[in-house]
Amino acid sequence: MKRIGLLSDTHGFIDNKILNFFSKCDEIWHAGDIGNIETADKISLFKPLKAVYGNIDGIDVRAVYSKFQQFTCENVDVLITHIGGYPGKYEKEVVELFKIKVPKLFISGHSHILKVIFDKKYNLLHINPGAAGKSGMHTKQTAVRFVIDGSEIKDLEIWELERH
Repeated sequence: MKRIGLLSDTHGFIDNKILNFFSKCDEIWHAGDIGNIETADKISLFKPLKAVYGNIDGIDVRAVYSKFQQFTCENVDVLITHIGGYPGKYEKEVVELFKIKVPKLFISGHSHILKVIFDKKYNLLHINPGAAGKSGMHTKQTAVRFVIDGSEIKDLEIWELERH
């Protein structure tokens, strides 16, 4: 069993309240637009970090993190990217990756809109954790945590904070 903390679009800011929300997590996954390598380092010092770079990330972040992360957590195949779309509107590169291997869990960021959608066509769960940072047009900072137990994805919880 693994407890996962999931966030995206920190844009160089990580709220300590999010870290508190992730305190019992085993790993943190970041779906891009980290903002700078210092933010990634702060997260990775707190918990093991799996991350992808986003469209605003510079060479410092891109030198460490890739555009896609594909891996298995417990018995769940996972694909993470920043700009990936969502069920019915996936990006072309994502559809091409699905032709090779469809994940059970597809994670993307970018939209700053929290979404959890089951895709019946591909039989996968899509999660966009919204935006954890302060930059952008979103009115709430959001993050997600959940458990992967064998092949089961369960106990999903949402963290949100009104943005000031």
